[in-house]
Amino acid sequence: MSLVSEEFPEVVPYRAEEITIPADVTPERVPTHIVDYSEAEQTDEQLFQEISKANVICIVYSVNNKKSIEKVTSHWIPLIIDNTDKDSRVPLILVGNKSDLVEHSSMETILPIMNQYCEIETCVECSAKNLKNISELFYYAQKAVLHPTGPLYCPEKKDIKPLCVKALTRIFKVSDLDNDGILNDNELNLFQRICFNTPLEPQALEDVKNVVKKNLGDGVSDNGLTLKGFLFLHTLFIQRGRHETTWTVLRTFGYDDDLELNQDFLFPTLKIPPGCTTELNHNAYLFLQSVFDKHDKDRDFCTNDNGWITYQGYLSQWTLTTYLDVQRCLEYLGYLGYSIIAEQESQASGITVTREKMMDLKKKQTQRSVFRCNVFGDFGSGKSGFLQAFLGRNLMHQKTIKEEHRSYYAISTTFVYGQEKYLLLHEVFPDFDYLSDDEMSCDIVCLVYDVSNPYSFEYCTRVFKQYFMDTKTPCMVIATKCDLPEVKQMYGCSPLEFCRKHKMPPPQSFTCDSTAAPSRDIFTKLTTMAMHPHARLRCMCTCNRCTFCLCQNVLNSELLQTVRAKLYAVVLRRHMSQADLMSSTFWLKASVGATVFAVLGLTMYRVLLRLR
Repeated sequence: MSLVSEEFPEVVPYRAEEITIPADVTPERVPTHIVDYSEAEQTDEQLFQEISKANVICIVYSVNNKKSIEKVTSHWIPLIIDNTDKDSRVPLILVGNKSDLVEHSSMETILPIMNQYCEIETCVECSAKNLKNISELFYYAQKAVLHPTGPLYCPEKKDIKPLCVKALTRIFKVSDLDNDGILNDNELNLFQRICFNTPLEPQALEDVKNVVKKNLGDGVSDNGLTLKGFLFLHTLFIQRGRHETTWTVLRTFGYDDDLELNQDFLFPTLKIPPGCTTELNHNAYLFLQSVFDKHDKDRDFCTNDNGWITYQGYLSQWTLTTYLDVQRCLEYLGYLGYSIIAEQESQASGITVTREKMMDLKKKQTQRSVFRCNVFGDFGSGKSGFLQAFLGRNLMHQKTIKEEHRSYYAISTTFVYGQEKYLLLHEVFPDFDYLSDDEMSCDIVCLVYDVSNPYSFEYCTRVFKQYFMDTKTPCMVIATKCDLPEVKQMYGCSPLEFCRKHKMPPPQSFTCDSTAAPSRDIFTKLTTMAMHPHARLRCMCTCNRCTFCLCQNVLNSELLQTVRAKLYAVVLRRHMSQADLMSSTFWLKASVGATVFAVLGLTMYRVLLRLR
């Protein structure tokens, strides 16, 4: 009542009415609902209900009444502990009222009680009559909820607790952008701006480092803050009652009141409509590149002599995880601090949800960067070798890989018309009785058979007819182990005739039994077909009869190469003499060449347009 009226009431009722302090009049900018209790007017059941709803409880005793102080430990604290959930500790504040009636402090009696019960957040003496520490009392109550000491600090050891050390260590490592074990001025300023939305002035920055240096010899190194110095600084904040500083840092980096990473922080909402896929966007790739770079101590970057992950392999692994399990990707990006360092609202900002596949087919174009190819084939047909070959491993290398280390997935990059795309190969286990939706969902189907096994191709035909013949998913047949003698397939028609009948490209020969890394041409063809399933330029062969081959021959013709070389010499190199430039013969040749080039280009465009 003194808090509300700012004067001591002459008549004090047994129990004050419930009071709500609006957010705009409190330092922490949160509304505070104050509930009073009186044994004279309320039952124990009512008390227990209020205790269960409380975020913080103030136990008020009279500083001039010994029995009142004793009742704190004999009655009130045990009663509260017995009626609260042990997993969600409610902070307690001991309030010594009527301090105006005594000249001595009760703190000597209260401090042992505070050390005995970890639930006690703080103790304050006040006087409702002369308004001493009344507003401070409720400010401390707010702080006890919003910035509790218990999870952070151990009063007996006078040090921060292990969970707090673990959380602050992660924060330090995320903020240490160059991974040198020191927060330099730039990193400290970024940290300050992210957490408190304002940079430190140069002098303030030096003052902070001087305080640490004065109290901790190895707290500052190379004019930067070490991990020990960072932890000491937060210990100092807590000891000086500035818990809100440490809590602001912890909550900015995703921690909850129990110093665990918040589930909402790790798993932000991301809506993925049916038929859509998930990919990392440019900002996420830049962030992951910086993470790889800062941990690449020897700066080899792309080498893999010791079997360690390369830069390309690292990004491919992230791309695979994003495509197959985007929630895990969000979680891992959260651990690495993507949303904080990239200054984004959440990890979801690093994910692109692609347009529905049916819409891509309708528009006859796609913006996707990751394409999935499901690989089907009978036992022993060479599927696993085909996947490993995509990663540049020949048969000799594959024999050194342990069976438990093999994966049903392989992902790497290919270049299609100058654009870098990811192709994800998924080996489907030969269980013909049932194919899941995941095994049916892909951008292209790869049907693998062994040319040396007469019964291998028949499996591919059954899979195609039962699952993919009536779909719009493009299919390609791969004839593996082409280094071995080819035998006739025990089927009604040859693989080539089967492909022609169903308007598929002819079977593509493939082997991974080579001294060098296997050829990647076939994987480029698969990616091209996946990108352009609507196009009929699916031949990808060297038959010199199909439209694709004819167009390639025109582009590679000697006439076109000569014209291109001449134009290149004139426009880029500018090495021709003045006499040549003045010659009418030269300009006639250039005009004829340009005309031929334009006519051929227009003809090819019309042919392609008619086919589409």
